[in-house]
Amino acid sequence: MMLARLRPIVRRGLGHGLGRRHYATANNIFFQSQAYINGRWLESDSHQVFPVLNPATNEVIGEVADCDEQDFIFAAQAATKSFKSWSETTAKQRSHLLRQMAAAQMANQKELAEILTIESGKPMSEAMGEIAYGASFFEWYADIARSIKGELISSPFPDKTLMYIRQPAGPVGIITPWNFPNAMITRKLAAALAAGCTAVIKPAPDTPYSALAIAKLIDGMDIPEGVVNIVPSSVQNSPKVGMHMCKSPDLKVISFTGSSAVGKLLLQQSASTVKRVCLELGGNAPFIVFESANLEKAVSGYIASKFRNNGQTCVCANRCLVQATVYDKFVELLKQKMQEKLKPGDVMSEKTTLGSLINANAVKKVEAHVQNAIEGGAKLVVGGKSPKANHFEPTLIVDAKHDMLCCQEETFGPVAAIVKFSTEEEALELANSVRHGLAAYFYSQDLGQINRVSKKLESGMVGVNEGVISTCEVPFGGVKESGLGREGGHLGLEEFQEVKYICLCT
Repeated sequence: MMLARLRPIVRRGLGHGLGRRHYATANNIFFQSQAYINGRWLESDSHQVFPVLNPATNEVIGEVADCDEQDFIFAAQAATKSFKSWSETTAKQRSHLLRQMAAAQMANQKELAEILTIESGKPMSEAMGEIAYGASFFEWYADIARSIKGELISSPFPDKTLMYIRQPAGPVGIITPWNFPNAMITRKLAAALAAGCTAVIKPAPDTPYSALAIAKLIDGMDIPEGVVNIVPSSVQNSPKVGMHMCKSPDLKVISFTGSSAVGKLLLQQSASTVKRVCLELGGNAPFIVFESANLEKAVSGYIASKFRNNGQTCVCANRCLVQATVYDKFVELLKQKMQEKLKPGDVMSEKTTLGSLINANAVKKVEAHVQNAIEGGAKLVVGGKSPKANHFEPTLIVDAKHDMLCCQEETFGPVAAIVKFSTEEEALELANSVRHGLAAYFYSQDLGQINRVSKKLESGMVGVNEGVISTCEVPFGGVKESGLGREGGHLGLEEFQEVKYICLCT
């Protein structure tokens, strides 16, 4: 398909529509409001925009180009045209560019973190960490790009050489969530670029500025036009754009992080083109504390897992199962550490450790889970209220039951609901009783138990005596309704590659 004629470039001032109270963002060169398609900053085809709010204050940050299916078609054409030349670059060339991207992201860490904090409500200290985490994927895949290899297969025929090679799958579609607006893009994009693929990226409507900031980084580098395209869209346009991404014959892979419900829909929509779909979906992670555990470490690990990003992570501990013999002591230690370590406040302050929830609907869900637990007989020990818009107090609930909403659904908020169990068998039965299996955690000093439980947990990732398990070097993904495929590590590259078998007859 021939590439459509480029639309005129209309450049608005940086930070178009920026609210006055948003700190230094007006002077932040990475704060972009237009779509990035074929190496150009463009308005949407319809000239429509949509507002983006600061969840910590409910103030409007600015207005972003509201892309629809026409903008996606243009971006897909650009990615398709550029794929031919990009896929033929050497692994060394791609590695060099990825390393440049890692360095550029870290050189502008504070500016990128500021944007991330303002649009996501994440504390600045966590945002700085996410930018470093995101950059690590560019660095990791810079190395992995140069280790792509096939295999020579022992042939049963004297006149035939058998082998397979790995080739880039083609242009890919990347759809990302709001809770990690930088790292969820870099984890996918770095692997795709390393493989030799081009990309069309649709960021979450809540957090488009972090995606466009990545495009601004790329815009100053020697990356060909059309290799990376970003099409932000509103809540209203996102389903249409997502459907076109799935049904487009131009895109060969869809990589999505988000809810299981949306993941299932994308899987259905991709069937018409038999497109490869990599899904990193919802979780409902158990966090098990056995009686042999080091309780100090277990409490610290639980807080790190449960309250990171205010509990709004797919791998955060959602069901805390504590053995009856250490239940009271664990609860007392947890109450003490929550009061010491969790500091709500201004998200731009380095002292703040707990930011806001993403929007009012998130607050309503957390409130419903707390109310359901209390009505079911659980006891509220700490917190339980929303002091202001989109904020919720760090909350501790004890004597929770596994059939309560806070255990059957992802709370996605700062609520620690503690469930008591008696035996290892009961803990495993509870842990494995849900339809999700992304991450699981447990604390134990019993080596036999560690071996048994690690194998029996129905989860794609297991943290043993550790509450924070994510790093660029490992395969990230789940089982059951938590997804398909893996991201990160060596395996993350394979999602964007096709295996070609060659039979060479001499």
